[in-house]
Amino acid sequence: MTEHFDLPGGGVASSSPLVGSGTEPTIFEFSVPGRKSSSFRNSGVDILDPASVLDSNFLRSTEVELPEVSERDLVGHFTRLASRQYSVDLGAYPLGSCTMKYNPKFADNVAGMPGLSAVHPASPTGLIQGWLELLVMAEEYLCEITGMKAATFQPAAGAAGELTGLLLIRAFLEHTGSKANKIIIPDSSHGTNPASVTLGGFEVLTVPSDEDGLVDIEALAKILDDGVAGMMMTNPNTLGLFEVKITEIARMVHEVGGLMYYDGANLNAILGISRPGDMGFDVVHSNLHKTFATPHGGGGPGSGPVAVSSALADFLPGPKACRLNDGEGKFGWEVPPLSIGRVHSHFGNALVVARALAYMIFNGSDGLKMASDLAVLNANWLKASIDDYYEIPFNGVCMHEFVASARQIKKDTGIRGLDIAKSLFERGFHSPTVYFPLIVEEALMIEPTETESPQTVRALADALIDIAKLARDPESKGALHDAPTTTPVRRLDEARAARNPKLVF
Repeated sequence: MTEHFDLPGGGVASSSPLVGSGTEPTIFEFSVPGRKSSSFRNSGVDILDPASVLDSNFLRSTEVELPEVSERDLVGHFTRLASRQYSVDLGAYPLGSCTMKYNPKFADNVAGMPGLSAVHPASPTGLIQGWLELLVMAEEYLCEITGMKAATFQPAAGAAGELTGLLLIRAFLEHTGSKANKIIIPDSSHGTNPASVTLGGFEVLTVPSDEDGLVDIEALAKILDDGVAGMMMTNPNTLGLFEVKITEIARMVHEVGGLMYYDGANLNAILGISRPGDMGFDVVHSNLHKTFATPHGGGGPGSGPVAVSSALADFLPGPKACRLNDGEGKFGWEVPPLSIGRVHSHFGNALVVARALAYMIFNGSDGLKMASDLAVLNANWLKASIDDYYEIPFNGVCMHEFVASARQIKKDTGIRGLDIAKSLFERGFHSPTVYFPLIVEEALMIEPTETESPQTVRALADALIDIAKLARDPESKGALHDAPTTTPVRRLDEARAARNPKLVF
């Protein structure tokens, strides 16, 4: 008769709080000498003394300090920690420019099929005809979506795709005898863009945004000359705005012999609506995790394939999967004649590509367009819902994301964009990107994504409005300054952590 017991609700054991500020011991605090989480039968093989095969310089003088715990304590500890970690499966993750959206589980199921997961794509070609066909099909889909001619799946992430694209531009220009060495980027670009330009051996030129948040055409004209190797852009740009003069920009860059590079971070806003190739771009990288719902974050695996126009196809990394002209419809590997060489394993992170292809096929062209339509609709609805409470510096029709500002709130109350972002955690939402792009003071970069329902977007709007109201309430400001206070980890001193890190090896 349960009425005689004070049972916690929701089936949460009182000894393992999943929310709130309850402290979880470290794994070493669970350690008891002699406890083990596994056991092995004696193999009959004599134990080898490491000193007999290794130089003494490589041997420890003391044993490694490892916790001694039971399997039950080990599993319970890490499960409790995992349950406290925010994720796309738990709730909305409106991290602008990063597109942290829910990943459909059917794509994971596809990647787990034995025909894929149990067959390595580096096996002999006669044994992997299915894998090769999958990679070829994914390339054809990606080229159709982006308006390009050929693609490589070698780059393991978007930043790796950026570097690969820049190396392709360098190889093409060297092949044609050009000495151009400058790459133009907008002042609102992603931070990886200038880093990739420098790593690729080019010089960075920055073009400012105009009063509408778009590339300043007049300023661009002043820095274009025959020393310009190309221009890197996202479209829509990092402010969530579509560059309406993109074809003119491409024409101007091409006229001085430069190439156009498309950073595909925001490709999920235009699927089935417009294509980078039709805008005038020559190189396109795609973040499969942002656009085609493969896993994002956690250190990988990722995939940032690069697609190119016909002029650059011969320079792509190789080997790459291809259809053989054998009259039997078989598949194999080929190395483009002017290939820049490998930038990763030649088959890339193949199971990620399999997930993305499953997503493309499942949705079809109309479904992919609908995904972009919904992403744009959600962003515009959310922006319109909060614009009475937050500044919207560039308040035209946005695409899949927009940038709000807490500048006036900070000026009037002292509450910063960081305080607002931290306060969202207490309301069940991950924070948006803050203080980026740098051209917007107290920036809150918000992307609700297409995978969130109208009810969730409304709840996010209500949370942002509530925080803005509390910021102007003298009795509530202190709570916002201290937020979050109800999460397992309270506010950290991030500045001190960055300046004085305590690294553990």
